[in-house]
Amino acid sequence: MGTLEPRRRVVIVDDHIAMAETLADGLTDHGFSGHAVASGKEAASLLEQGEVDALVTDLRMPDMDGLELLALSQRLSPERPVIVMTAYGAIDTAIESMRRGAAHYLTKPFKLEELVIFLGRAFAQVELRREATALMKALRGREAGRKVVARSRAMKAILEIVTRVANADSPVLLLGETGTGKGLLAETLHAQSERASRPLVTVNCAALPETLLESELFGHAKGAFTGATSARDGLFVDADGGTLFLDEIGDMAPALQAKLLHVLERGSVRPVGGSVERRVDVRIVAATHRDLRTRVDEGTFREDLLYRLDVVSIEVPPLRHRRDDLPDLIEHFFEAARLKHKGALAERIDPSAMELLLDHAWPGNVRELAHALERMVLLSHGPVVGRDDLPKGLRESSPAVPSRMGRAFAGEVVPLREVQKSYAAWALDRLGGHRTRTAEKLDIDRKTLGRLLNESGEPESS
Repeated sequence: MGTLEPRRRVVIVDDHIAMAETLADGLTDHGFSGHAVASGKEAASLLEQGEVDALVTDLRMPDMDGLELLALSQRLSPERPVIVMTAYGAIDTAIESMRRGAAHYLTKPFKLEELVIFLGRAFAQVELRREATALMKALRGREAGRKVVARSRAMKAILEIVTRVANADSPVLLLGETGTGKGLLAETLHAQSERASRPLVTVNCAALPETLLESELFGHAKGAFTGATSARDGLFVDADGGTLFLDEIGDMAPALQAKLLHVLERGSVRPVGGSVERRVDVRIVAATHRDLRTRVDEGTFREDLLYRLDVVSIEVPPLRHRRDDLPDLIEHFFEAARLKHKGALAERIDPSAMELLLDHAWPGNVRELAHALERMVLLSHGPVVGRDDLPKGLRESSPAVPSRMGRAFAGEVVPLREVQKSYAAWALDRLGGHRTRTAEKLDIDRKTLGRLLNESGEPESS
């Protein structure tokens, strides 16, 4: 035998408790679980406990009126249906409640059957919206998945992690050089999550001065500083129910790090110049090209904040360490550029030019590749993009994968540190650009590995 579906709990609030109880009993007879209360404050308490499927409220009550209850219900659970009851003389207020999100209003006196019908319609609309949200989430997830090229084993492993943690509320920390696609991974993570129907809000922590970034993130009260002519909610509130992507978190000022930690620990945000905190439900995704552990050692990044952010960390490899993805990425960005610039002559890439593209080190990673291909499409002299259509710096660059060991054990004797540098660079290539794993294999810490790589000409990255 199948299990019976639980009855939907409907709270009826009216300061004339006899009427509320009559409606509650009638709804229970029609398959709902009716619960009557005599004041707005009692109803508010039940809403905050979270076990209310629908609210039926009188508009005019002495302690807390129906519009206040409607606002509270929407803040706590935007999908929950709210039906308002009103006397004939307050129809204008009832119409205002509809503008603010009420599902319907009923003018007293009304028949119980009317309330049953409107509750049924409201619940049906909730289910329809949920199905639409689930469909949009699936479509967004597939669309985002198509944007991330993942032929290489390293990128396939990263996308698997993204899928596994998408629906968790835990912070995710994306590490890797500038231009590796950390922002795109943040978009994919959000698109595959249950928060996909809510906002994804992005802020670059390195692009704004400290005072402006504080106001952007946390909001400000009117008059909090010169020029604050009106209050502003801030990006945490804008992202409520969704995801906040903090790009270049390693460049955030220490004072703001402390305030960010407070929000992560308490789940509430206080605007600059304000005295009241506001609850927010935000999933944090952070990214940086800095080595945060080194920054902690230097005293420029809070260790407790690092522990908060580093629940799930994903190292995004540079393009030179995921060369299996290059052919697909070249095709993707070439076609994207042709679609963007429909008047361009370019139709295909000459094999000799393709060879240069495949051999290039791409120090600017995926971002450099995308810009180079767009330039080639724009400036091509004909349908075939040749070597001469490539940027000069790319034509004259050294191949990406020279002999990493540099020298065999023959000929001139060189200082031991030179051998260490070459071996560290070779080991990093061998292990797919994964710095933590390379440091463990070499039995050194990441800071020492970074120093070796930097001395050997490798760009420093997280």
